Amino acid sequence: MGAIAAAQYGIFFLLSLAAFVLTVVAVADAVRHPAGAYQAAGKLSKPAWVGITAVAFLLMLADLLGRLAGGGGGFGFLVLLPVVAAGIYLADVRPALRSVGGGRRGSGSGPTGW
Repeated sequence: MGAIAAAQYGIFFLLSLAAFVLTVVAVADAVRHPAGAYQAAGKLSKPAWVGITAVAFLLMLADLLGRLAGGGGGFGFLVLLPVVAAGIYLADVRPALRSVGGGRRGSGSGPTGW
């Protein structure tokens, strides 16, 4: 493998790894919010978003494992679909869920000013 090909492989591997981490964050966040928060935020239901982000995670996992096995990743430009799905969740749904108090953060009754 030439130097340029090795550099190109390394760059695409790092991009795939970053996309995989993005989908892991999206599915983990989708699971942790209560179902009522999705409804209060006016978004798709919790099962829908968990399903979308889980499929995105599985597709990125398959792509990453394909790259680790020595292939170039089996999805080509279609690998952008899971990245877009996770990106929409993280950029649109997650902030809406947080604005309606859908996270599992503290009740806010603790000491302030720390």
